[in-house]
Amino acid sequence: MKNRQTVHWGILGCGDVCERKSGPPMYLTDHSELVAVMRRDGAKAADFARRHGVGRYYTDADALIADPEVDIVYVATPPASHRELAIRVMEAGKPVYVEKPMAMNYDECREMLAVAARCNQTLYVAYYRRALPYFRKVKELLENGRIGTPQRVEVRYLRPAGPEDRDPEHLPWRLRREVGGDGYFYDMAPHTLDILDFLLGEIAAAEGSKNNLGGFYEVTDTVAALLHFRAGILGTGLWSFVAQPEEREDSVRIVGSKGSLRFSTFDFSPIELTTPEGREHFETESPKYIQGPLIETIVDELRGTGECPSTGRSAARTSWVIDQIMK
Repeated sequence: MKNRQTVHWGILGCGDVCERKSGPPMYLTDHSELVAVMRRDGAKAADFARRHGVGRYYTDADALIADPEVDIVYVATPPASHRELAIRVMEAGKPVYVEKPMAMNYDECREMLAVAARCNQTLYVAYYRRALPYFRKVKELLENGRIGTPQRVEVRYLRPAGPEDRDPEHLPWRLRREVGGDGYFYDMAPHTLDILDFLLGEIAAAEGSKNNLGGFYEVTDTVAALLHFRAGILGTGLWSFVAQPEEREDSVRIVGSKGSLRFSTFDFSPIELTTPEGREHFETESPKYIQGPLIETIVDELRGTGECPSTGRSAARTSWVIDQIMK
């Protein structure tokens, strides 16, 4: 469907993420329209469609996929359904944009990639940080040699448990293994691991340790990891979702032969460059809708005027790393 004048989107799972991050860019971006949405709850689907000016809504996934006016389908459901729905879209002859993580594990990702190849369809994944000005600035500083040759990276993401984590009868889907995987790590850490792949290249080896230290739920709440990049860079990571409030931290530090860069994955704190000459800070403006810049690249690629930096192949690498850390 490349070289189309206008790209027409359909959404499977028009929930909270679509409200805050991804839905509006699909109709606010030039040469892009959101023409149909789907949710099993018909009243909520109708409400979303009304508020966002969408012409049609469905309660059945296959009905939206088959809609002849839908050019590309966005799978915005929890991870457990990503593989199945993405495959159904591609086998229907349409490209697909899948929420992250790409799937529940690397084997599912490989199956999705095989279907994409067999059906000659494009598979995009919502690792939208690759297109954000903040991380583009970090990449620019690295490529301009401001810290010399990167040698090691240190990741720390610590946050306390929230009230919703302490209610075993009403746990968020991210803490239900069969729906979201083994805890918050599966939802949060992929963003960091993927952006490191974008900034530093492929992670060739990884291992880790995991535990449940808080006892609020059954899945993992603390993870430590060792990373070895193909370029020779070594990395460490610590993720805790039961930290003390005063420990709260969101930090990535890349150390090179001539200096270091510090930035965050989620907080968008000022980028800090430290060299023998001193410290510099860089700030960028965040878009109103955080997935907007990546969605623009998808529209451009489908129209034949650009290229999307987040593909099924790059996203599958991140799922492989997760598997290595958590096995």
